[in-house]
Amino acid sequence: MGLVYADIELINGDDLAYVRRGDMDLDEVRRIHVNILVDTGSISLAINENIQEYLQFPVLEKRKAQLANGHIVECDVVGPVELRFKNRQCTCRAMVLPGDSEPLLGAIPMEDMDVLVHPKRNELILHPDHPNFAVMKMKKQVSALRYSRASKAILKEY
Repeated sequence: MGLVYADIELINGDDLAYVRRGDMDLDEVRRIHVNILVDTGSISLAINENIQEYLQFPVLEKRKAQLANGHIVECDVVGPVELRFKNRQCTCRAMVLPGDSEPLLGAIPMEDMDVLVHPKRNELILHPDHPNFAVMKMKKQVSALRYSRASKAILKEY
């Protein structure tokens, strides 16, 4: 399986709160479309300093992060970030990687939006069992490998 990218809209969550309170117009909300690397080995959302400079998320804390090359760097954690992909959305925090590092969509926001990587087509897709709405898993399944018919069909293609 090769690299998978997806077009994700990132939105400043605080701006959306101002809109809901009537303190800002919707057309003033800071947002950007990003072709982001879907990285199931990463835990959370990671953006770079250029995206952060444009969207101006508040810094919530600083954390250490281990990069793919093994280096450990201290990064700002910012939020709230609203992500939108097709008919899905979620709100999360993001790590700010140095410079113009490649932004990453990790496992937690993917789970929250109920999306997965199609292994044969190398693309991010809506969960085939419920493409019209996201379903959150609230408990761990008893069986380690329990697949729906639609998921089995995808895996069979692969």
